[in-house]
Amino acid sequence: MVALRTLAFSIFVPGMVAIGLPYLYLQAQAQLAPPSLVSATGISGSLLVVMGVALYFWCAGEFTFRGEGTPAPIDPPRSLMIKGPYRWTRNPMYIAVLSTILGEALIFRSAALAIYAGLLFGLFHLFITAYEEPTLHRLFGDAYTAYQHAVPRWLRLWPEKKG
Repeated sequence: MVALRTLAFSIFVPGMVAIGLPYLYLQAQAQLAPPSLVSATGISGSLLVVMGVALYFWCAGEFTFRGEGTPAPIDPPRSLMIKGPYRWTRNPMYIAVLSTILGEALIFRSAALAIYAGLLFGLFHLFITAYEEPTLHRLFGDAYTAYQHAVPRWLRLWPEKKG
């Protein structure tokens, strides 16, 4: 049952944000045929899309089978997610969605989709800092605080200083 709830959420929320809305935009702009997938931007974009979709499903699987919950804020996992991709970033699902959209922007050479990804990043960051992090603190207390100190919110762009 949890797997079905995760699938439904995945189709209607990240699926619509990362695939449905970009498709509708590209369709409205009559841009559904990519200029060329056999180009640096086409190959790079395709890799970003494949990696984004794969990362999303890895995370959704972690939520469903390890955490016994879904990615939906109203049906969260019962345990703090700190394994799998959550070892490297506290928000891999958001990174997956943004990677998918940025890949589409490259494939279709669409500045509008790149801007859309930037706006989404801002909205995701606000949601994370205003809702998710306070909720996780309330639910998991010191365990979440320790996790916060050990793993970056987004990505660590430089090596962590030791000592």
